[in-house]
Amino acid sequence: MSVSLKAKIAEVFEEPGCDKNQGKSEKERKKGCTKQLSPGAAAGGCAFDGAKIALQPIADVAHLVHGPIACEGNSWDNRHSASSGSQIYRTGFTTDIHELDVIYGGEKRLFRSVREIIEKFDPPAVFVYQTCVTALIGDDIEAVCQRASAKFGKPVIPVNAPGFAGPKNLGNKLGAEALLDYVIGTREPEYTTPLDINIIGEYNLVGELWQTRPLLEALGIRVLSCISGDGRYNEIASAHRAKVNMMVCSKSMINVATRMEQRYGIPYFEGSFYGISDMSDTLRQIATLLVRQGADAELLERTERLIEVEEARAWKRIASYKARLSGKRVLLITGGVKSWSVVSALQEAGLEIVGTSVKKSTREDKEKIKEIMGDDAHMIDDMTPREMYKMLREARADIMLSGGRSQFVALKARMPWLDINQERHHPYGGYEGMVELVHEIDRALFNPVWQQVRIPAPWGDDGETLGAVPASTNGPDAALASAAALPGPTPEPLPTAAHQYLSDVAAQSLGLSAEEIPV
Repeated sequence: MSVSLKAKIAEVFEEPGCDKNQGKSEKERKKGCTKQLSPGAAAGGCAFDGAKIALQPIADVAHLVHGPIACEGNSWDNRHSASSGSQIYRTGFTTDIHELDVIYGGEKRLFRSVREIIEKFDPPAVFVYQTCVTALIGDDIEAVCQRASAKFGKPVIPVNAPGFAGPKNLGNKLGAEALLDYVIGTREPEYTTPLDINIIGEYNLVGELWQTRPLLEALGIRVLSCISGDGRYNEIASAHRAKVNMMVCSKSMINVATRMEQRYGIPYFEGSFYGISDMSDTLRQIATLLVRQGADAELLERTERLIEVEEARAWKRIASYKARLSGKRVLLITGGVKSWSVVSALQEAGLEIVGTSVKKSTREDKEKIKEIMGDDAHMIDDMTPREMYKMLREARADIMLSGGRSQFVALKARMPWLDINQERHHPYGGYEGMVELVHEIDRALFNPVWQQVRIPAPWGDDGETLGAVPASTNGPDAALASAAALPGPTPEPLPTAAHQYLSDVAAQSLGLSAEEIPV
């Protein structure tokens, strides 16, 4: 690990906005926030992966991975971050390091790659990501980027976050450090207003930013830059002229907010776009801070009028779902800001939270969970798949909300599951997103497929081995009777013609007469 990278990691671990680090001794703080990765272990992403997913939503720049092609393939376009314009961020650029480059060095190949990107695509900037292989052979990407920037007249930004530096969360912060060192404060906006804000840690997953941005625009508030969802290089470069910063996910980019407060005097707060009450609180906090920064006090009145209208409309739309969902139990396996913000949203729909994970949550996140759920809140630090399966099978939860890696636990338990993490296909931000979230939970819970999959198969021991339903010896009628006890419509029995067809097929395959096969 290079001296500059060690110094940068040490600086990140001294982050004043992270109470968890500041509460440690000097020796413990140097170890970092999370357990270091073991070689060959799949521990939910490396530092390179964290830096890439934090910065790739900047839509109009080229993201060049300096390393083997597998590194780019593993991290490319995996968060459903949407763009309202440029699509160059979705193009995978890599130097595709080979054996000879390991022997002779890959700096010349990197320089040629940057030149090719600029000549063919002409982006406003190129982000270059260091990986394990090129860091180990000693490629100096900072020097190459500096030379390329001077040669081609374009910003070429080094992102020094090789995978072996640590886990994904550290990579998020190292990616943010690249913005602080080389991007933010390098340009001036065309104009400024007293209502300019930055949104930090928002990645515009499935277009969630577009559900909240119109609310801000209705109040006359301008999003000067979003770091980094649907972001633009020039907007982020001029972000230092905003009046207020809003943190959406403090675990990933708290260093941006604290450093901008130190350098430019921009106050920040942490808010959430999930849930009706949290969305309203966020609008109030933005308006309050802007007024403190010199905006017209009439903004507070406009904010309250907007909140009144939007809340009434949202409550009216979810009322029909609330009666069906009331009392249903949810197991929430996520982290960070969603560990508490989604809890509030679910409770507003009448759902009961049996447990929420806090694996990637800060101390502030945990305090907010206690505030919302009470002192008896069941916070899960690191639940194993076996424990998830047991909780679902014992019917302590009716549905599980989690990321894609946990979905098979719920499917194996024959229980409903809904994607709540970055791979999801539905936006859940803002008032509209709350209605969409409740709608999707309702669809998942009352999908008739769950009655079908719980019916024991017509072979074996009537599903006793799988624990689907109590064992029975009464044949298909017993299976239908068991299914009828489940919520939802009872499956219709097969018509006589279908029974006859199946009997004929069975007779032919077994070499028996049709009379020997019961219909």
